[in-house]
Amino acid sequence: MHTTALPTAPRRNALLLPALLACYLIWGSTYLAIHVALPSFPPFFQMGTRFLAAGGLLMAWLVARGQPMPSRTEWRNALLIGILMLGGGMGLTAQASVHIGSGLIATFIAVVPMLTSGWGLLFGQRPTRLELLGMATGLLGVGLLVQGASFAAAPIGLVCITGATLTWSLGSVLSTTRLPLAKGPVGFASEMLCGGAALLLVSLALGEQPQWPPTLAASAAWLYLVLAGSLVAFSAYMYLLAHASSALATSYAFVNPLIALFLGVVLAHEVVTSTEWLACGVILLGVVLILWAGQKAR
Repeated sequence: MHTTALPTAPRRNALLLPALLACYLIWGSTYLAIHVALPSFPPFFQMGTRFLAAGGLLMAWLVARGQPMPSRTEWRNALLIGILMLGGGMGLTAQASVHIGSGLIATFIAVVPMLTSGWGLLFGQRPTRLELLGMATGLLGVGLLVQGASFAAAPIGLVCITGATLTWSLGSVLSTTRLPLAKGPVGFASEMLCGGAALLLVSLALGEQPQWPPTLAASAAWLYLVLAGSLVAFSAYMYLLAHASSALATSYAFVNPLIALFLGVVLAHEVVTSTEWLACGVILLGVVLILWAGQKAR
């Protein structure tokens, strides 16, 4: 028994750091990739094709391995969750990227754990005092952030990113309460397929016109979003959920904004004011309190 069990644990532990780095660096850089892809791929078209491609690749791999497909009810749930989390959450995030820098968008999205706790109240999930403190701290940071120059100059961007965080967090709560997906990667593949189809319908209704042929930079950014952002990082996140604590697995929520801000300022020459930097710090403090409260409860 010992000769087979002992080598397994070190191999699993050795993968924790690469999985963490994948979630931190890849997901933190996707906001800039969305911005780079926008000149050739409009917001909803970009997100729709991204998730259809990623979901199709994942589902094809699962079918080849003989995995059972979702039931009719699970497909329905995947459609509803896909509309909320991908259609509303990612579609509106990409739309906000037209008006606001990628780093500040990532910082705003860091309030999702707080909104998830808020939505949970509707389903009988009572937050602890520490979670309430984290939510209040995060909301204070958001108040400071929206008073900065970037959001004040683009109110439509503020509306989009607010809608994105609300729909993503609501979808997150429903997926674990009222509308569960199929278990494992099959459920997430079905969500990406349904959400991608919904995003393309919105793109068609809005009359979005992708540039053809796309620029090399936009094509590379789109491919990065499909392969790295949707497949590699997501697989790493699933690994962390299975082999690490929830606090460690969800720590990307306060690391991603730092990565996105750094890349936005250094590579895209985005301007962040002192008030916005202060707001970022307050929001991240709120996220830390929320995650700490969750760890203490467990």
